[in-house]
Amino acid sequence: MVTTAPYGAWRSPIGARHIAAHDGNPEHVGVVGDEVWWTSPRPAESGRRTLVRRRPGGTEESLLPDPWNVRSRVMEYGGASWAATARPAGGPLLVFSHFDDQRLYAYEPDRAGAEPTPLTPVSDLGGGLRWIDPVLVPERGEVWCVLEEFTGPAPTDVRRLLAAVPLDGSAAEDRAAVRELTDDTHRFVTGVRRSPDGRRAVWIAWDHPRMPWDGTELKTAEITADGTLSGVRTLIGGPGESIPQAEWAADGTLLAASDRTGWWNLYRVDPDSGAAVNLCPRDEEFAGPLWKVGFRWFAPLPGGLVATLHGRGALTLGILDLHATPAPGAAAGGGAADSGAGGGAELRPADAVGPWTEWLPTLAVDGTRVVGVAASPHTGYEVVELDTCTGHARVIGEPHRDVVDPAYYPQPVARTFTGPDGREVHAHLYPPRNPDHRAPEGELPPYVVWAHGGPTSRSPLVLSLQAAYFTSRGIGVVDVNYGGSTGYGRPYRERLREQWGVVDVADCAAVAEALAAEGGADRERLAIRGGSAGGWTTAASLTSTSLYACGTILFPVLDLVNWATDGTHDFESQYLEGLVGPLAEVPDRYRERSPLHRADHLRAPFLLLQGLDDAVCPPAQCERFLAALAGRGVPHAYLAFAGEGHGFRRAETMVRSLEAEISLYGQVFGFPTEEVPGVTLAP
Repeated sequence: MVTTAPYGAWRSPIGARHIAAHDGNPEHVGVVGDEVWWTSPRPAESGRRTLVRRRPGGTEESLLPDPWNVRSRVMEYGGASWAATARPAGGPLLVFSHFDDQRLYAYEPDRAGAEPTPLTPVSDLGGGLRWIDPVLVPERGEVWCVLEEFTGPAPTDVRRLLAAVPLDGSAAEDRAAVRELTDDTHRFVTGVRRSPDGRRAVWIAWDHPRMPWDGTELKTAEITADGTLSGVRTLIGGPGESIPQAEWAADGTLLAASDRTGWWNLYRVDPDSGAAVNLCPRDEEFAGPLWKVGFRWFAPLPGGLVATLHGRGALTLGILDLHATPAPGAAAGGGAADSGAGGGAELRPADAVGPWTEWLPTLAVDGTRVVGVAASPHTGYEVVELDTCTGHARVIGEPHRDVVDPAYYPQPVARTFTGPDGREVHAHLYPPRNPDHRAPEGELPPYVVWAHGGPTSRSPLVLSLQAAYFTSRGIGVVDVNYGGSTGYGRPYRERLREQWGVVDVADCAAVAEALAAEGGADRERLAIRGGSAGGWTTAASLTSTSLYACGTILFPVLDLVNWATDGTHDFESQYLEGLVGPLAEVPDRYRERSPLHRADHLRAPFLLLQGLDDAVCPPAQCERFLAALAGRGVPHAYLAFAGEGHGFRRAETMVRSLEAEISLYGQVFGFPTEEVPGVTLAP
């Protein structure tokens, strides 16, 4: 029976514990022998990530029990934190990074009684020795990876280098046993990719103040007989060209993604001359921002095929045939500075074989099959296998299971709104939906604007149980891919250059205003929320506009000056040079835009949520922001969580946060929330 109830007061079967139990996605897939492995979240086990294997018969099992946590802290966001090889005898050998002490460990999961044994030492400095993007080199008895080594107490006292770690454990107590592969120095590097003949290596490097989506270099070197990298040079790239991934095909072809045309396209790169040919010139993205070391948007297959993610906005899976007949008039090639239009490859869509509309940047191949992680507006992220010979795709791991009747899920819609100066603003709309309720005649729903993190990132159009938590209660959600977001070409993401706190704020406001103007949202009941960079946009919006009735601010940036002067981790320590401008040249801009220094403009109630172990956006910023608000009479609540870093991973934290957020909206928008513990809003 359908009952009439105000928006926000609809009874929903989706509880905060449902969200917490299903939070996080499978990541970092790989093929080990005839098995598929991936990392999987465990919110109920202190938010750790385990490693899961899928046996040939289809059974799944965790390779590592609690408390082992397969996760690296390199650049604080981590990335590819494990590597394994199948051996003819003795079963697979696994090497992984353990989050708690950041050491590399070796483990033989099929050997009776075996336990993980450390391969690297513990650092004397608090920052530690951290490892990522491992590549096993069995013939040398080593694992090659990126080492992040702290040299002092400040978060920017750090160096990163390519290093070889002995597999015999000799470096477990002795840093000197770690072999440095090259004396070429860059602030940031990715792991090496060795050519099929074992004679060459390539990797990606960049330096401050650039972020990897601003400009990187594709480096190459010869691998000498003693296992060092000699004759290091740059093949392509530079300050204005972003190369986020490079891979070797089995026949020795070197492939790389580059945005030299304004879109991340795929190129064939001559490993000697650096001449680059665009294999499929399109106004689409074939890669994305390198937030985590080891992201993989494409993977070469046998026979001249390449599995690749591609699209505008959403990234779907396609198969690129490098041996297709070149199109009439296609260029034959070009130098390193040439965009190389007309590579002659044909892109065959693979996404038509299943419901998945969004794939994560983690692809692995084995023969003619491709394995990845994909989702849709109606399903969460699953481990999916595509057989390129038959075109058949199937779920092989972590299959989506509806936690409630799907009738309570939102039906998201991709929208393009008009922002200031007539610019396009992309967003995903999640209207209220609940089969048991309807709103009173004439009532408009409250809406929450979601601002994603990054900010050089993007919100995907996929099933979001967190959005469903609100929409099933009668609260609409609109997830805004404001100017600066990825997926729409370099000019769109560079709208935010020196405009952070301006363009993002204006685009979110334009979407909210448009929804109200078209009669889809209650103008008096608009809220905004976001985490990290989205927390910044939320706080900046609340301190610069009167549009929103309230807001939820999660682990935010609040003080630009502090953040730019050893107030965050090294990776993003000079990010603001592009987002705001050089601090030395525009110091007033840093102060004027900071919510901390605009606290006297804040009138709307808010909820502030923070992890106490956050190295990216430390809790000190929240504490100073609250001190600046003291005595101003703004209703608010501050919840700080021990053991949480940048982004919440523990089930109990997620439950408390969601219930506090719905309590905030109930108090401000005027609907009851007796089913959850309330949060006290105190001035």
